[in-house]
Amino acid sequence: MVKILITEFINQESLDDLNNTFEINFDEKLWEKKEELKEIIKDYDGLIVRNKTKVNKDILSSANNLKFIGRLGVGLDNIDTEFCKTKNIHVQPATGMNADSVAEYVISSSMSLIKKIPMFHHGTVKGDWPRTTIKSSEINKKCIGIVGFGTIGRKVADYSLKNGLNVLAYDPYIKKLDDNEKNYKLSSIEEIFEDADIISLHLPLTEETKNLINKSSFTKMKKQPIIINTSRGSVVNENDLIDAYNQNLISGFALDVFENEPITKDLYERITSEMNCILTPHISGVTTESNIRVSNFIVKKAIDFFK
Repeated sequence: MVKILITEFINQESLDDLNNTFEINFDEKLWEKKEELKEIIKDYDGLIVRNKTKVNKDILSSANNLKFIGRLGVGLDNIDTEFCKTKNIHVQPATGMNADSVAEYVISSSMSLIKKIPMFHHGTVKGDWPRTTIKSSEINKKCIGIVGFGTIGRKVADYSLKNGLNVLAYDPYIKKLDDNEKNYKLSSIEEIFEDADIISLHLPLTEETKNLINKSSFTKMKKQPIIINTSRGSVVNENDLIDAYNQNLISGFALDVFENEPITKDLYERITSEMNCILTPHISGVTTESNIRVSNFIVKKAIDFFK
């Protein structure tokens, strides 16, 4: 019988479907036990992970029977996909299954930061009652620049239009928008830096995108924009981001992803409760609904693959 190993959390009904079809070993903390994972992976035909399990060459070299890796999410930077190709291992991400959750996060964060809600909250609970000392704005008619226009970027664009935003889109691999995307403007990243009130990042982590948003980038931003990162932490230089906020080059930021997760003491000590910012623990794509969609999708792909 096909044997599948699951190293992180998965929707229970989806797990039941797998159990009805394959022999399953489910340990949602196994990603922490690297040596144990390396030892037992040799016995399994399939592996299902989220973003914490490092499926690197060291692990894959021990995986003599492995034929399928299901990623409960989209990003593949924790999986050595090139080495998987050499071993003929199929890698399956859950493309599009958490796009609505991420888009909702981007829009709700944008509204919160433009309205300065984190600052109002801090002032109110401190007893200052900052009703007239902090100025807020409306999101309607603002401009959002979407950097990375794949499945999630397009979903963010759709939500943005419905909330009255003008949409600029940048993607180095897209030269022309589809006919049904005439309400978006395909732009350069420089145009986004100059014209956007909100900049939302939806890029994979590669050598080209690492520290893409840095000190130089912030000096080109003309409208003191809000920065929202739901892609990968290292796309943004975090220290440069905080410097840019302190220098009034940007007016706020929402970070759901970080270079180091959990975040390091050096980072959180630079962030104060007075700042117009939102920090969340890599949850923009994780909701009750998206977990069901992601889990069902990968389970179906695994069953189809092995049958």
